[in-house]
Amino acid sequence: MGIKIIKKNLLKLKILQMIKKFKNIEDSQLTITELMLPSHSNFSGKIHGGHILNLMDQIAFACASKHSSNYCVTASVNKVDFLNPIEVGELLTLKASVNYTGRTSMVIGLRVESENIRTGETKHCNSSYFTMVAKDENEKSTPVPGIILTSKDEVRRYARSIVRQNEGSKRTSRFNSNVFKIEDYLNLLKESNSKIELKA
Repeated sequence: MGIKIIKKNLLKLKILQMIKKFKNIEDSQLTITELMLPSHSNFSGKIHGGHILNLMDQIAFACASKHSSNYCVTASVNKVDFLNPIEVGELLTLKASVNYTGRTSMVIGLRVESENIRTGETKHCNSSYFTMVAKDENEKSTPVPGIILTSKDEVRRYARSIVRQNEGSKRTSRFNSNVFKIEDYLNLLKESNSKIELKA
């Protein structure tokens, strides 16, 4: 019985220490650059989007793990728009930075750019936000250090993450099958490329 109480108190102490700890954002920022090879291409000769997503997940994991000092898992990925195609032979640079810290989660901002080796032209290919959760040695979610915000852009990114989370939870609850009212959305579907044939 006494050992359980000691373990419980040690866990509480660890949580309190982690909550009170803050780190500078630049301490966990990462940049990787990789040459895009023919083996990464799709049928049209462009770099396959799945390969880019894999690289994004890897750098998000590395950034979150470096900040939290724990292994992390991907909880969600905010919208990924492929803005420009990436060609075989281009250099792909991925940049990752912690934008937001919750109790056990972090939002990692990612930017992907490609560079034509011959011309030096760079293209912004996509940006996205990966929510990562820190896990302890027992695979339980564990507290992460906060971040120190030192610029207007860092405050803007942090605030944007809070707003995006709030909007996401509203969006999810509005379309919950228990509260969804079809009549509220029929006008929205009138001009869409769909045909409604509800079965009784």
